[in-house]
Amino acid sequence: MIKLPSQVAEYFPYDSVRPHQDEFITTVYNAVASKRSVLIEGSNGLGKTISALSAILPIAIEKKLKILYVARTHRQHDRVIEELRAVFRKHQVSGLSIRGRNEMCLNVFASRGAFDSKSLMEVCELLKAKSRCPYYTNVEERTYDYMQLQQQVASRPYMGSEIQRICKKKEVCPYELVKAGLSDVKVIALSYLYVFDPAIRTAFLKNLETELQKIILIVDEAHNLPETAISISGSTLSLFVMRAAEMEAARFGHKDIEDFAFFFRTEVEKITDKVSREEIISAKTIIEIIQKKGNIPRPREFFEHMHEAGAIIKKALLADGKNPRSYVHAMSEFLLKWFDTIEDDSFINVASRYFNKENNKTAKLEIVALDPSKITQPVFSSTYATVIMSGTLQPLEAFAKITRLPESTVKFVVPSPFPKEHVFSAVSLGVTTSMDKRTPQMYQTMVERINEVVNSTPTNTGIFA
Repeated sequence: MIKLPSQVAEYFPYDSVRPHQDEFITTVYNAVASKRSVLIEGSNGLGKTISALSAILPIAIEKKLKILYVARTHRQHDRVIEELRAVFRKHQVSGLSIRGRNEMCLNVFASRGAFDSKSLMEVCELLKAKSRCPYYTNVEERTYDYMQLQQQVASRPYMGSEIQRICKKKEVCPYELVKAGLSDVKVIALSYLYVFDPAIRTAFLKNLETELQKIILIVDEAHNLPETAISISGSTLSLFVMRAAEMEAARFGHKDIEDFAFFFRTEVEKITDKVSREEIISAKTIIEIIQKKGNIPRPREFFEHMHEAGAIIKKALLADGKNPRSYVHAMSEFLLKWFDTIEDDSFINVASRYFNKENNKTAKLEIVALDPSKITQPVFSSTYATVIMSGTLQPLEAFAKITRLPESTVKFVVPSPFPKEHVFSAVSLGVTTSMDKRTPQMYQTMVERINEVVNSTPTNTGIFA
């Protein structure tokens, strides 16, 4: 017998619930119905995806809100669509799992040349502006076909991979199709970056034609969120990029930037030469070196000048039929962030030495974020409500504190369906995945340990690597 609120039971697609699943669903429903966020832990196998969806769908539909379901992997995104298809048999709810521009892009020139999502976004915008992408041009020229595709996408739950296959056949841009369909879709499954990276979020919400206040956010596998937030806030500048920026500036006639890149690389080499592995350094010291030794009295103005020069270089490269990647631009963005976070105690600055892929010794500067709430709090304080869930979140108070969840957040741990006496935990000594210990002997030891467990367990065994 399903023990669920009547509104939720209309959307829950299965005939029975798993042990404690009804507690999970009811907790989420009651919290979101009262416009409160919920931090909830439930064991693997509980059915958290359909539980969260069926709990908030009636509220989202009644209040005309969007549901964003963020998770780390494409498999998790597609799982959302699979569950929505089960719901669809009872209620015609639309949904999309979307992938990054770099994975949806059909333009070989753009996708091969870009080394990250941000650079691909810049390449894409430049190609569109110059009418150099046939897939985008077809969007504008094949209006009727494109409108039919839009209606198709908004009619039922679709996976990103399905959208890509349809668009490849029709020779139109899948990213543009998804972008155009976002405003008509109720549930969107996507990566953390779309919501938590400030620059990406701004562009995404514009395409969504809504604001965070009209969104119910589900954060799945939320134990990964603090680390992801810190990664978003950080930045790196290697000797390779400095050298490449120097050569690029010389090639495009920016003598002042060429001289600065050479000077700065030389100074960083001196600093890192004294570092054995990595070391915290003073951000102000670097700026003082630039001012005094580099004879640049107003560093931020010079970094902005580099940024503008980098933008011009990008356009020039594209006009020449080359990938518009600018190392000058990349170096300037790092230095602007370095300057702007000098007084911010939630960042530290690190110099480190390491071996590159060619096994040559090199070095880099890093801006390391310490406080994930810089990224998470602006989101959590703005949504209609947020469901933060995982199989491993305890202690909940600590997670709520480091991500700065609202004070009103409901915190709940769903009891495990597995009796404690049925769970045996053991630690195997003498094995490690540390990079420098990954030897044939270590792998052989791992195999032996796994064999010991398998041969001593009188039932099926799962091995996760």
